[in-house]
Amino acid sequence: MAQLSSKIKIYLDREVDFEKDVVLQDNGDGVVFISEWNVAEAQPTEEQLNALESQATTLENNNKAIANRLNEYPSLGDIVDSIFKKEAGDSTEFDSLATKRQATKIKYAKESS
Repeated sequence: MAQLSSKIKIYLDREVDFEKDVVLQDNGDGVVFISEWNVAEAQPTEEQLNALESQATTLENNNKAIANRLNEYPSLGDIVDSIFKKEAGDSTEFDSLATKRQATKIKYAKESS
């Protein structure tokens, strides 16, 4: 089940400051609810939020894929170094990084919405 915060991001179609704009609360029973709604748009009903379950799950899965990709991508230093080597005539390292990047994107594929 998707998190309430993800459903709210989908509902508002933007990033949300969950410390100021929309405050969520859990009273220790595992039930998360909206305790403050400080944005111009009307607060959604539970039914409206539940209708966004699939989209919110896709958002969460894609965020996990992006995080996993970032953990496996080479450092910026390695990328810059490979570019300079390529410009000097040796594209071996650059080509290797490009191949690894594509394999990582396939390994952690994002879902289409």
